[in-house]
Amino acid sequence: MAKKQRAQSNSTDRSTAKFSDQTVPIGEGGETHQISGKKTPVLTTQQGTPVSDDQNSLKIGTRGPTLLEDFHFREKIFHFDHERIPERVVHARGFGAHGYFENYKSLADITQADLFQRAGDKTPAFVRFSTVAGNKGSFDLARDVRGFAVKLYTKEGNWDIVGNNIPVFFIQDAMKFPDLVHAAKAEPDRGFPQAQTAHDNFWDFISLTPESMNMIMWIMSDRAIPRSFRFMEGFGVHTFRLINGEGKSTFVKFHWKPKQGLQSVVWNEAMKINGADPDFHRRDLWDAIQQGDSPEWELGLQLFDDNFAEQFDFDVLDATKIIPEELVPVQRVGRLVLDRCVDNFFAETEQVAFCTQNIVPGIDFSNDPLLQGRNFSYLDTQLKRLGSPNFTHIPINAPKCPFSHFQQDGHMAMHNPQGRANYEPNSWEGEAGGPRESPEKGFNSYPAVEEGAKLRVRSETFADHYSQARQFYLSQTDVEQRHIAAALIFELSKVERLKIRTRMVSHLLNIHEELAEQVAKGLRVKKMPEAADAAKPTRDDLEPSPALSILLNCLETFKGRKLGVLITDGVDMAVFKALKAAVKAEGAIMAIVAPGVGGVKASDGTWIEADEKIDGGPSVLYDAVALLPSEEGAKSLMKEAAARDFVADAFAHMKFIGYVEAVTPLLRKAGINEGDQDGGFIEIDGPKAASKFIEICRQLRFWDRADDGMKE
Repeated sequence: MAKKQRAQSNSTDRSTAKFSDQTVPIGEGGETHQISGKKTPVLTTQQGTPVSDDQNSLKIGTRGPTLLEDFHFREKIFHFDHERIPERVVHARGFGAHGYFENYKSLADITQADLFQRAGDKTPAFVRFSTVAGNKGSFDLARDVRGFAVKLYTKEGNWDIVGNNIPVFFIQDAMKFPDLVHAAKAEPDRGFPQAQTAHDNFWDFISLTPESMNMIMWIMSDRAIPRSFRFMEGFGVHTFRLINGEGKSTFVKFHWKPKQGLQSVVWNEAMKINGADPDFHRRDLWDAIQQGDSPEWELGLQLFDDNFAEQFDFDVLDATKIIPEELVPVQRVGRLVLDRCVDNFFAETEQVAFCTQNIVPGIDFSNDPLLQGRNFSYLDTQLKRLGSPNFTHIPINAPKCPFSHFQQDGHMAMHNPQGRANYEPNSWEGEAGGPRESPEKGFNSYPAVEEGAKLRVRSETFADHYSQARQFYLSQTDVEQRHIAAALIFELSKVERLKIRTRMVSHLLNIHEELAEQVAKGLRVKKMPEAADAAKPTRDDLEPSPALSILLNCLETFKGRKLGVLITDGVDMAVFKALKAAVKAEGAIMAIVAPGVGGVKASDGTWIEADEKIDGGPSVLYDAVALLPSEEGAKSLMKEAAARDFVADAFAHMKFIGYVEAVTPLLRKAGINEGDQDGGFIEIDGPKAASKFIEICRQLRFWDRADDGMKE
């Protein structure tokens, strides 16, 4: 009887408790209990019912059938069966981070956009980087375009700059977007290759689409295999408009310039990174932010008027073309800082919805036909992926400014408009009548005057498909040009049909004859084809643009880069400490690689913890390496294939190699003879040598070693 009364008392206490209308975040509030002396939340169902046993389903007896009344099991398995949403058709594999945009100065003379009005204003931001062709489970270092999408939570609504790390695109009209993506994705009959364009369908489409040739030069360059999200540029791709308070329009192209400089890997290295760490780019960004090394980009604007647009050699509405920075300089107007990782990948990175149509007063579209198509497509795809027109109710997509509208109901409506009226116009006054439009503050489209017949045509101003492709190729250093040729040979070598390979060579002849000959030789094409028919002849008077080269835009710094240090028992502690101090002073990262992940005992008896076991931390994961084994340790490493690969790959990938004399036998075993020890090898025999080594590492690669086309 006493037990029954006590139970009734507890029930009464709970039923009379007061609850707020505010949702309590999962894991916060509620009852707690003691586990190992610490307060821990009590596990509950989604309805808040405490759970007594989360290990076993409810049965009749110990070996009897499971009961249908087990609501906890039913709810748990029900949610599990439905917890996946459709992945993005493109840009499926992505990684995001939070940060802010800080404006440098007022831009009121060219735009009324609120975030550009005051110097020092900070606007919250979320950025998602991605690859295009692969699925969510593909690897990071695919040769591919990288998405660079920025959501700015301005005081006048969300503005999405949905761009890439390459400033041009494959096609000129959105009508061809489904065909492009279908061709690039896995071939439909066999379901492979995944996250690769090295197959017949892609190159068949490309070889029949001359407008893609400029983009092909970009994706065959090292731009398509970046070292890190932190070391790549971003571009808005399209031409947009900025509108000031007087209604004046200025054309603009958006650029994100990394303050860390540009850097890529080489192809042989990329393939090995994918095997060693398929999450290489994700891990790099996560680690950098967690360690306080917040990556930054500066927002650059290329500004030009109608007069320039009319006189420019190419059409500013053509997404397959750039405006060289030498013609229209990039003005840096603010900085983007990423300083916080997501709390939950699915809730934020996976559910974030970017739409090119999301602009704010002071920003407007141009007539770029690819942009116009994207404006339709992006909104449409959110309904498919997120299941409801209410995707802005998801916190990552919700504006951070006040918002009011009459849109209501639908799946997952978290907050319907309050009040009596749910239509407009209405005659109700005050709050009962709801929000009203504001001609003064509201968004107004630029009143461009358009005229002409309805036609399915392509403008003649879009017809030059080869000149800028040639300009891009000529803007690269010798090393980068060799990489483009090698990439084309590799990709086309995977194409089974000879006529597709030959057709691509015919296009290359319109870009650069020497490049075409290199590719034909690499493919063993028996008979050189004629150059492809060109709608317009290739111009050879376009000056090279140094801004298009990665190697001409590297910053000489090792800050934010990673040094892999191979050590064994008996490592010279004085040398190790000197190198560690030099790395720290540079602002770089030092990863310790050892025969066992537990660590090693140094020459003075000190125990050094390791970050990676030798076969789990290959040299492809690092920007430079230091080889510091003891004599006995080097002899032992000679027997390890992973150790030999560590050294051989670092050499083949033109990395700077710091070493101690004791490592010489391992070098020889790895195939590096005394005559091969070039200027990229620096002996570390003390503090001064350690500092010198890190200073030299600022050059990132010893490209002089690549005298035979990269030894791939």
